[in-house]
Amino acid sequence: MHTLIISGGNIEDDFALKVLERPFDHIIGVDGGLEFCRRHQMVPTKIVGDFDTLSPQILEWYKENTQTEIREFNPVKDATDTQIAVELAIELSSSRITILGGTGTRLDHVLGNIQTLYLPLKKGIKCEILDSHNRIQLIRNRHCIRKEEQYGKYFSLIPFTTDVEGVTLRGVKYPLNRCHFTALGSGSFGVSNEIVEEQAEILIENGIFILIESKD
Repeated sequence: MHTLIISGGNIEDDFALKVLERPFDHIIGVDGGLEFCRRHQMVPTKIVGDFDTLSPQILEWYKENTQTEIREFNPVKDATDTQIAVELAIELSSSRITILGGTGTRLDHVLGNIQTLYLPLKKGIKCEILDSHNRIQLIRNRHCIRKEEQYGKYFSLIPFTTDVEGVTLRGVKYPLNRCHFTALGSGSFGVSNEIVEEQAEILIENGIFILIESKD
């Protein structure tokens, strides 16, 4: 069950439409992300948000012209609209979640969205934030990236938990053997590695990384 979340961050139309060529079981439109949906005559299977950044006319159109379930929230709440959408995707028994519009100029929202990735991770659900330059996910234990499937030339590992211990990297330009990363002192140590063999293998004995695959 693959769910697409279209959130209210920056969405590049050409890139997003290419992502939408894939089959999705559910599409959740989130607040400002509905502007993209309406512009391209898309009807999400679910709609959520407080709709404080969406034109009222767009929300009214979906209410009057579709049968889509709309969950409307008070802007004074404890979770972002994107987190609410991720929780709904989990409720829908998704085995994979892709988020568009999860990055942009609001770095507080970007960091909050990365934090939200922990909710599906702890339930064993693959979840990624995509834009035209980055694929962001949380990883633990063992993770492989095939060179032919990598998102860009570079990948970076940034501690999500305070400590990430016993880190081994194979098949990469800068290999490691049972190294210790810490959010309190590793600095930019894990930034900008490259895959040099058929696949990169990332082994983690304890802790969680933010994995960012990037292209210029």
